[in-house]
Amino acid sequence: MRIGVFVCHCGNNIKATVDVALLAERVREGFLWGASSVSPSVSPSVSPSASPSVTSVVFSADYMYLCAEGGQKMITDAITEHGLEGVVVCACSPRMHEATFRKAAQRAGLNPYKLEIANIREQCSWVHADKKAATDKALSLAKAAIAKVKLAKPLFPGENTVEKRALVIGGGIAGIQAALDIAEAGFAVDLVEKTPSIGGKMAQLDKTFPTLDCSACILTPKMVEAASHENITLHTYSEVEKVEGFVGSFTAVIRKKARGVNIKKCTGCGDCLAACPMKKIPNEFESGMANRTAIYIPFAQAVPNVPVIDRNHCAYFKNGKCKRCEGACQPKAIDFSQEDELIAERYGVIVAATGYEPIALDAFGEYGYHDNKDVITSLEFERLTNASGPTGGKLLRPSDGRVPKRVTFIQCVGSRDATARGKPYCSKVCCMYTAKHAILIKEKHPETDVEVFYIDVRTPGKSFEEFYRRAVEAYGVRYIKGQVGKVIGENGSLRIQAMDMLENGRYDSVTDLVVLAAAVEPSADTKKIARMLAAPADVNGFLSEAHPKLRPVESATAGVFLCGMANGPKDIPETVAQASAAACKAIGILMKDKLVTNPCTAKADEDLCNGCGLCVGVCPYGAISSEGGAFPRVVCVNSALCQGCGGCAAACPSGAMDLQGFSHRQITAEVDALCL
Repeated sequence: MRIGVFVCHCGNNIKATVDVALLAERVREGFLWGASSVSPSVSPSVSPSASPSVTSVVFSADYMYLCAEGGQKMITDAITEHGLEGVVVCACSPRMHEATFRKAAQRAGLNPYKLEIANIREQCSWVHADKKAATDKALSLAKAAIAKVKLAKPLFPGENTVEKRALVIGGGIAGIQAALDIAEAGFAVDLVEKTPSIGGKMAQLDKTFPTLDCSACILTPKMVEAASHENITLHTYSEVEKVEGFVGSFTAVIRKKARGVNIKKCTGCGDCLAACPMKKIPNEFESGMANRTAIYIPFAQAVPNVPVIDRNHCAYFKNGKCKRCEGACQPKAIDFSQEDELIAERYGVIVAATGYEPIALDAFGEYGYHDNKDVITSLEFERLTNASGPTGGKLLRPSDGRVPKRVTFIQCVGSRDATARGKPYCSKVCCMYTAKHAILIKEKHPETDVEVFYIDVRTPGKSFEEFYRRAVEAYGVRYIKGQVGKVIGENGSLRIQAMDMLENGRYDSVTDLVVLAAAVEPSADTKKIARMLAAPADVNGFLSEAHPKLRPVESATAGVFLCGMANGPKDIPETVAQASAAACKAIGILMKDKLVTNPCTAKADEDLCNGCGLCVGVCPYGAISSEGGAFPRVVCVNSALCQGCGGCAAACPSGAMDLQGFSHRQITAEVDALCL
């Protein structure tokens, strides 16, 4: 085989640590003539012509940026001029530019899967300081890649059709934006939300930073637009129970929970709510600071504006008596006989926008959250200042209904926490919404004293620093760098015991209201959704992107896209931007009639397969199935589902399962090249 080796400088990323000219010369010398004492030539170095029978490196060169147009042209020209049958590129990680180099090879008439990348940047130059050691290691990696490409066989991708429909899981602002963008492109969208109304956490907010515009004024029109869009079907009070299939052809089963109310008949008059005798159920939308009835509408602007019966608290479902709401309903929309409905639908793409929750504060007893009504979370504070909230927008202490004369905010409650109690990451939005809360207090009650305990103030967004400075300089909010050790109830007030790190001393004060900026975490359903979609999650439970820089809204599972806080902490503008990006990626698939599949998938040798089925259980993507009812049976790989992870090949006891493009022979040849 005639092989060409191309070594990239990557600016100084590789060249500063690896002698790229020497590497290009050594691979040519070592594989064409054996050990040689010839001194390295100037770059680019090209070998003398070799006969076609020599199965070795016949061309080698180094170049500043191989991924650039000039570098790609060098590769295509060399393939044509020297009749190359295999190519090795010594450069950065395959995750960065493997597709780039494969396309270049294909343009020159070489099968793209006869190109191999030796990662001499991340695995070599970035982890070594000694130039000789780094160059020696780079040579070893190049030798292994050459050994592998010698055994490469031409591979050809397959095709599968695309279902022109999208599934969006989660009805917050991220899910709504993604659904609207996909629907505007002309494709059908099913938007699934587990609560009775779309809107998510943004519906609970009063104002948004840094502009202090009304949250509902921004969100409500989008909610109405989503509900009325001809291409969007809302499935509220519903959950995705099962997902099967692959990109272009997913099948999802959606459970539409019984509302107990006929949506088509209901007029939203509210007579049933007034008739319900069960009136002391904590209202989830009001963060438990107000009560609701057993039949309820989550909030005034809910979409759909149709009640739902809470069967856990409804007297009829508990003891078979009552039905007062049914008697009060003039359109006869109440239907106690409703049962859950299962809907199965096919989709080409899936967008996960499952949102977030504030962490539980059970482990933070020092703040007295469960012991004192006047210690609240930031989300509860949002409802206190919201005109549609339990106090009509008036800032009143929950304990006695008085306007607080001093309010204390405590930042990073559970965020940046190295202990097992909280989360190790920054929740990103807390610094800004605390500044927002402080400004709102000072605007309504200028006489109220506001203090903020913080570790560090982080304001990375557009106009964020100016917003924070405005709170300090224009409104006189006092920021105290330090951590609160304890909050103690004392004679109807709260005593704060803390450390002031700038003053290097203890801080002791009395306050009327304490607001805790609790850390955020993925919603409880995110882990379940991740398993169904075979989408990996990180150590903190957020859905992981395929590549943090180049594929930030794509999951490792083809056809599954991520947006909003399902992927990590972010504010509303960033969430909306990511939702539109996910929608754009989804539209790119939906516009195609057929998709090209990756040929680097597992393949079973039927002559060697003993039908044990170990590979079936190992496969995380459900791509392997058994064929044949009686023993001996063999396994079959669905190439559209297979992601080429190689788990089945490692588990197969008979050696029947192999991975195309990464065969046993190729891996063994790489190991031999490294060891010899």
